[in-house]
Amino acid sequence: MRYQISGRQIDIGEALQVHVKEQLGTVVDKYTGRPTDANVFFSKTGSEFQCEAIVHLSTGLTAQANGKAHEIYAAFEACCEKLDKQLRRYKRRLKDHHKERPQPVELSGASSYILASDSEGTESEPDSLQPIIIAEMETKIPSLSVGEAVMQMELAGAPVLIFRNEGKESVNVVYRREDGNIGWIDP
Repeated sequence: MRYQISGRQIDIGEALQVHVKEQLGTVVDKYTGRPTDANVFFSKTGSEFQCEAIVHLSTGLTAQANGKAHEIYAAFEACCEKLDKQLRRYKRRLKDHHKERPQPVELSGASSYILASDSEGTESEPDSLQPIIIAEMETKIPSLSVGEAVMQMELAGAPVLIFRNEGKESVNVVYRREDGNIGWIDP
C-alpha cells in the first residue's frame, strides 16, 4: 500500500510517519486485503490537531475519516478508530459485493468545476447569464453497481455520487434525500 503522510503548516516527524503506517496498515489489513493507497493529512487549528485519512481500496471504494484532539497522536488515533468502525460496518457488504469482481473498478475521467455563488444576495438581474468559474479540476467517475454506489456514497459521507452503471453503461446518480432515504436517478 502506498502512503502519503503530510502536514498542513506543520512538520511531521519520522516517528509519527512510522506510527501511522503501522496502525493504519493494521486496521486496513484487518478488513480488506487489497488497499491501494492512503492519504493522511495533519493540521493544527489553535491548540487542536486535526487528522484526516482517506483510504482508497482496489474495489473502487474510498473510506474517509477525521479526528481531532489536543495531541497529534491522539488525533490520529481518533481518526483511526472512525476508519476502523467504517470498515468494520461495511466488511460483510464489501465481501458480498466484490467476491465476484476479478478486476479493480474502472474509472472514467471527467471535468469538475466550482462556480461562484451570488454572495451579494441582491435580487437585481446579473450582467451575464454565464456563471463565473472559480476552479476547474479533473475527477474520476467509477463504474459500479447501484449497491456499490450507495455504499461508496455512505463511506465517503457525501450527499451525492455520480457513477457509471455497470449493467447499462449509462451515467447514474445516487443521492441522500431530505427524508433520509436514498434516491437513484437512472436516465
